[in-house]
Amino acid sequence: MSLLVLLDYASVLVFALTGALVASRAQLDIVGFFFIACLTAVGGGTLRDVLLNRDTVFWVAEPTYIAIACTAALVVFFTAHLLESRYRALIWLDSLALAVAVPAGVGVAMGMDQPAAIVLIMGMVTGCLGGLMRDVVCNEVPLVLKQGELYASAAFAGAGAALIARELGAGTLTVLAACALLTWVLRAGSLAFGWRLPVYKSRPPRV
Repeated sequence: MSLLVLLDYASVLVFALTGALVASRAQLDIVGFFFIACLTAVGGGTLRDVLLNRDTVFWVAEPTYIAIACTAALVVFFTAHLLESRYRALIWLDSLALAVAVPAGVGVAMGMDQPAAIVLIMGMVTGCLGGLMRDVVCNEVPLVLKQGELYASAAFAGAGAALIARELGAGTLTVLAACALLTWVLRAGSLAFGWRLPVYKSRPPRV
C-alpha cells in the first residue's frame, strides 16, 4: 500500500469522526450521521480528483473509504455522549485531519507533475473543503472561516513547506512529513496559544 493511499485512508477516518461529531451536535439521526461523516471524509478529496481529472475519483475506485467513514459515524453515534466536550474534541480532531489531508492533496498533485501553484491549491482544497461542507450543511460557523484563526493559512504554509523541501532534494516521505508537521503546528498553535492573522477592521470614511 502506497504512502498516498495511507494518507487518504487516515484523512477519511479522522474527517469522518469530525463529521459525526458535528452531526451529534446537530442531533441528527443515524442516516444523518452517515451522510455528514461521508461528506466530510471525501468532500475535499473528491473535488481534488475532479479538478485534477484523475482517471477515477479515489472513493469510487475503492469503496472501502465509504465503509470506513460509515463505521466512524456509527462509533460516534453510540459514544459521543461520553465526551466531556464534543466541540473541543471536534476542533482537535479536525486539526489532525487537516494535517493529514493537506499532504494527501500535495502528494497527489506532485505525483501528477503539477506546477507549484496547483500543488498549493490542491493541498488547500483537500484539507479545507470537506470541513467547510460539513459546517455549512450543519449550519455551524465554518472552522476555516473563524475570525483570524490559522486554518487555510496553515494548509497553505504546509503545502509551501512541501514544495521547499522538494526543491531542496528531500525524498517523498520527508516532503510530506514536513507538510504535515508545519500544518499541524500552525493549526494547533492557533487553538492552544491563540495565534491569529490580522483581521480587517473598518474605519470611518474620510470627509
